Amino acid sequence: MSAPDAGAAADRAEVLRLAAGTIARGSQSFAAAARLFEPETRADAILLYAWCRHCDDVVDGQSLGHGGAAPPAAEALARLAELEEQTRAAFAGATPADPAFRALALVARRRRLPLALALHHLDGFRMDVEERRYATLEDLLEYCHRVAGVVGTMMARIMGASDPLVLTRAADLGLAFQLTNIARDIVPDATVGRVYLPEDWLRQAGLSREDLTDPEARERLARLARRLVETAEPFYASARIGIDALPRRSAWAIATALGVYRQIGLDVVARGPGAWDGRVATSGLAKLGHVAKGAGVALSRRAGAPPPRPAALWAHRWI
Repeated sequence: MSAPDAGAAADRAEVLRLAAGTIARGSQSFAAAARLFEPETRADAILLYAWCRHCDDVVDGQSLGHGGAAPPAAEALARLAELEEQTRAAFAGATPADPAFRALALVARRRRLPLALALHHLDGFRMDVEERRYATLEDLLEYCHRVAGVVGTMMARIMGASDPLVLTRAADLGLAFQLTNIARDIVPDATVGRVYLPEDWLRQAGLSREDLTDPEARERLARLARRLVETAEPFYASARIGIDALPRRSAWAIATALGVYRQIGLDVVARGPGAWDGRVATSGLAKLGHVAKGAGVALSRRAGAPPPRPAALWAHRWI
């Protein structure tokens, strides 16, 4: 190995070490599922996660999703502009100083990720900073697509997928994950001024944005959380079909992640008004169960042409 090649390998190893630390501390569920990938896919998935986590933290003024007060909107928009500039530079072949953007540069080059997907992800953060309100479910799904659907598509590309139908189902999974997160975090999000529930849903339930932190409103809130979880179900079902097109180890990892996150939504529904008495999470034993079920999915992939994606499902704009 030449000296330049050795230097590049050492830099990648260091960036990967830092990224692995980020995922271990930032998302135990994703970290557990990522262990099931074959090594090269796992490495690149971790690199992409590190960039996503970094951008989220910079915009929110947090560290690994915890602590810190959100900066004023003007400052957050300035941070977003800087993140976009650094993202464009990483895709253009620069060697960024920031490890998160070195991680992005490495995985973008290796997997030929489209710049547009990364920029659309940043647009999702912009919607948060601008305190966008979502008049209808359609508007909320647009947000979910930007912050999570495009990440699902990038992850699928890392796994070797290129068929637009498979990429669309990967975006479905990201969107379903985000709907689950929103249902779980309705109350904690509302305490910091973030409301994702469609405004027409709130009107139908006789709730205002201010009511979301009122314990007296929990019965009605639980019904809205159920609607979110029910909305996610057909997207999870679509994503499950897409798993059959992935390499076996990737299918195992993604089927496991699907099972873990879907269970969170079901647990939110099962807890009803008590869903926000404590954060809903999946126990270690339950995760092991989903690992086993995920292995079953990967080993019994369906042959033949998959059924068409339901026409009624929300159409992703960028895959």
